[in-house]
Amino acid sequence: MNPTQVPTGRDHGVQPIDRLMTCWNLGNHRLVASSPDQLTHKQVQRARKGRQLTLHMMQKLAQSLNAAIVDTLPEDHRQSFHPYLHKHLFDYAKGHDPAWRDPNEPLMPEPS
Repeated sequence: MNPTQVPTGRDHGVQPIDRLMTCWNLGNHRLVASSPDQLTHKQVQRARKGRQLTLHMMQKLAQSLNAAIVDTLPEDHRQSFHPYLHKHLFDYAKGHDPAWRDPNEPLMPEPS
């Protein structure tokens, strides 16, 4: 999809979950491995690329992302981590706020 095109139908373009996974240095496999529920690499890839997902799948991905991040944080930073909700990860989710500021930015690893 051309970046200047407006997403239509069931494809919504690259989602905020993709940027967050990049900022936290997490790959698709890490999310699948950390998932408390069954999650596949294909589902993670679809989420990152912007294929429309059900609310249940968005919540499952949010849970997996939170689990993967908490696994990477030092013990003393885990208490200050604010879990992500599905509305933070998908710009087509009900309640999404484009002006939302990530409270976890100070906890993110330095870009390499």
